[in-house]
Amino acid sequence: MNSSGRHIQLLDTTLRDGEQTHGVSFTPDEKENIARALLKKLGVDRIEVASAKVSEGEKEAVTAINRWAAEEGYLEQIEVLGFVDYNKSVDWILETGGRTMNLLTKGSKNHCQRQLKKQLPEHVSDIRRTVEYALGKGLTVNMYLEDWSNGYLNSPDHVFGMMDSLKDCGISHFLLPDTLGVMGPDEVYAGISDMISRYPGLNFDFHPHNDYGLATANAMAAVKAGAGCIHCTINCLGERAGNASLAEVAVVLKDKMGMQLSINESHIVDLSKMVENFSGKWVSNNMPVVGRDVFTQTAGIHADGDHKGGLYESNLRPERFDRYRSYALGKMSGKASLIKNLEAMDLSLSEENQEKVLKRIVKLGDSKQTITPDDLPFIIADVMESKDYHHIKLLKCSITSGLDLESTVSIQVDVGGNIYKASGTGNGGFDAFIDAINKVLGKQEYTLPKLQNYEVRIPKGGQTNALTECIITWQTGNGTMKTRGVHANQVFAAILAALRIINFQLHERETSAANQPAT
Repeated sequence: MNSSGRHIQLLDTTLRDGEQTHGVSFTPDEKENIARALLKKLGVDRIEVASAKVSEGEKEAVTAINRWAAEEGYLEQIEVLGFVDYNKSVDWILETGGRTMNLLTKGSKNHCQRQLKKQLPEHVSDIRRTVEYALGKGLTVNMYLEDWSNGYLNSPDHVFGMMDSLKDCGISHFLLPDTLGVMGPDEVYAGISDMISRYPGLNFDFHPHNDYGLATANAMAAVKAGAGCIHCTINCLGERAGNASLAEVAVVLKDKMGMQLSINESHIVDLSKMVENFSGKWVSNNMPVVGRDVFTQTAGIHADGDHKGGLYESNLRPERFDRYRSYALGKMSGKASLIKNLEAMDLSLSEENQEKVLKRIVKLGDSKQTITPDDLPFIIADVMESKDYHHIKLLKCSITSGLDLESTVSIQVDVGGNIYKASGTGNGGFDAFIDAINKVLGKQEYTLPKLQNYEVRIPKGGQTNALTECIITWQTGNGTMKTRGVHANQVFAAILAALRIINFQLHERETSAANQPAT
């Protein structure tokens, strides 16, 4: 039963099952903010916000969420996990202003007999008693068959016995969890198809877990079999390997199965970042849809293909999620990668300067994993300023610094084809380098000009691994001169700026000597 075009509900359980992630505990304010965003911005159909009776803090959070939801018209979409305890969970939910209880029952013989120490008839009797009390108090009741996947695979008589006994007692949705994530897509399809065939007219949800990395694939199989709602979480939060990722499930059901959803895709990343910050669990950079790098092309051949007609694009366009495609700069970059970044910044360079900039990017890529677009203006300025004088070349440089210790440096340089070694000390790595290089330059009868100003900066909003630009103002005989250096290490950026003034002045001296008339 595929029925392309059906509306599929998504139930987000980030605030209940997602909070069962090791190390995650949301405050009441965080819970309320996530709930508001899930319903009002993202547009999920239902949210499961807590387990009954957990704590006073949990009760405070659920009460605040229900109060807001009642004012905004979302109260029927708020659900709370309850237990087979007759009136205790029901009363707790009623005290918070809730309307819907998701009753946790045992969907496998193993769980029922070994955890509850009960036979099926006794468990069913307890369930009926709790359901009747809840319905009598005006609650909507849905029912989890916990460990349904193992129950269906290993004790189907238990599953069908429960369903036969409870199908007519007023339960709105039967929630089928793959509690331990043990099923594959074929098993999910067969199991849910069987449930729907045996119990037509009932509403079945599927609640996948990701232990085998199959949560999204299993969600597809469940929908194909006829399930009307899929349970998921933001950022795949949940026990062990997590639940199904809402972002993945949403785009797969829409793009690959043609299903209708209520989700506003442009807010998926907003919710992901909010939950990242509140949970302290950061998504991997390559996590589908929400990862930082998933719309970044790194290989030059991919950028070239996009430049020539979007050859490496798909229906999974970044604009759907209020994102944009970017092209990484680094040692794997090609000319097209540079061009795409220049276009995005509304910059243009000559062919010659493009080659120079690309050469510098590739070289920097060997010392820094990736160059960000924010680094590009620094690189361009550095290249455009360069006159490519190489009277002195730095071959080796080792710097040692320590807290409350004088810095030391050892260098090896090539001056006009002659190799020199020197060491120096100073108040910091750059000062130690100047001490060492002056020992070499003294043999060339050259004195480094006086440093007048020293400015270091990284791109606005840059990270700790951003490129560093160092601009040094030198006091020369004719006034002042500025040189710049760009490097991932700020000390080496300053060293490159110093080498630039040295090379420039050595070139000027050599040119001046060559132009002197013979005597």
